[in-house]
Amino acid sequence: MKNLSLREQLLNAGLTSKSKAHKVNNEQRKQTQHNRKHKTQVLDEATQLANKAKVQQLEKDKQLNATLNEEAEKKQLIGQINQLINDNKLAKNDDGVGFNFSDNNKIRTIYISSALRQSLVKGTAAIVKFIKTYEVVPAPIAGKIELRDKKRIIYWNDNNTPATDDEYAGYDVPDDLVW
Repeated sequence: MKNLSLREQLLNAGLTSKSKAHKVNNEQRKQTQHNRKHKTQVLDEATQLANKAKVQQLEKDKQLNATLNEEAEKKQLIGQINQLINDNKLAKNDDGVGFNFSDNNKIRTIYISSALRQSLVKGTAAIVKFIKTYEVVPAPIAGKIELRDKKRIIYWNDNNTPATDDEYAGYDVPDDLVW
């Protein structure tokens, strides 16, 4: 049979009459006109399941986009911090004075000039973590880095922060003390 509709196939097989087919055709046409006129939608189960799946997919896409945006923002912050450090790092001196500081409960040493050491002690410079090394940056740059990620500041004698209950506040520490 050549691409005949089910109605035509039933007529050809003799399972229905032309009058019944015509009556069913008129009923369908009237129903579609009525639905169009009154703007009613006939939702079958498949359409409802499709709409539900579509809503679930949209929710899933929103969550995925939110996580991707968060990751992109983190990468952007890391890039900003690395750029700040790279552009404003102060020169280290391998023949200079060793300055000891702690990072993750491990004592680290960085070799710097004595003038830069005094800047670190006064708080006008700070030691920050730069990828896999440590760099010294000026205090204003350390403040910008601290706003973005406090974990990257390794040592900063920030005089602006209020001192917490320091048990040894009344005792003078000698200037030549190096630990």
